[in-house]
Amino acid sequence: MATTWATPAAAAEAPKIVWKQNNSRFETEDKEAYLEYVLRNDGKVMDILHTYVPRSKRGLGLASHLCVAAFNHAKSHSMSVIPSCSYVSDTFLPRNESWNSVVFSEDIKSNI
Repeated sequence: MATTWATPAAAAEAPKIVWKQNNSRFETEDKEAYLEYVLRNDGKVMDILHTYVPRSKRGLGLASHLCVAAFNHAKSHSMSVIPSCSYVSDTFLPRNESWNSVVFSEDIKSNI
């Protein structure tokens, strides 16, 4: 199953992000940039492990678009997110604080 996400504000310019459920990842249509995750706590928690953008495509905001797709997916499926990926925890979330409401708290994380 594949679902495509686009950022609503700039849908015409935003890259298409495809959800690859069987591979546990979100990726660009060309499959070069991706975000990998694992589901925990009976599918109620998305643990984002890794975000990758090839050197030739860095600086275009692809990692952020991948994160928005993953966070939108988690929110729409009533899941929380564990930001294990350093990009998500150190760059994306500080720049996009509105997503903090979807992030798992440390107290709950320790019980997983």
